[in-house]
Amino acid sequence: MTKDTLYSDSLVEIKSDSILFRRYSFFERDRLVLFSDIEKIVVKKATIWNGKFRFHGTGDFKTWFPKDFQRYKRDKIFVAYIRYKWWRIGFTVEDSDTAIKIFQEKGLIKESFA
Repeated sequence: MTKDTLYSDSLVEIKSDSILFRRYSFFERDRLVLFSDIEKIVVKKATIWNGKFRFHGTGDFKTWFPKDFQRYKRDKIFVAYIRYKWWRIGFTVEDSDTAIKIFQEKGLIKESFA
């Protein structure tokens, strides 16, 4: 963990200016997204309709979920809307309260349905 890392777990690494999604692609490659490229992050209660059982990939061809075989145990689903793109990233973290606090401090959470 580097000095500018605000939060890190097996799924994401949140730094002062970006978030790294671990095991994002089919080939287990990570994906780095700058906060400046994120329009907003919506927090949702983890339900079957919000991706609770989506272990990897997409169900609607719009929201992509990085690999997380424990997603069904998580309490929150985060959806990052990428600025000027038609697609978005659905993701989970191991400590949702800490992630929510960081995203709120960064002004990224615009809506919450949790």
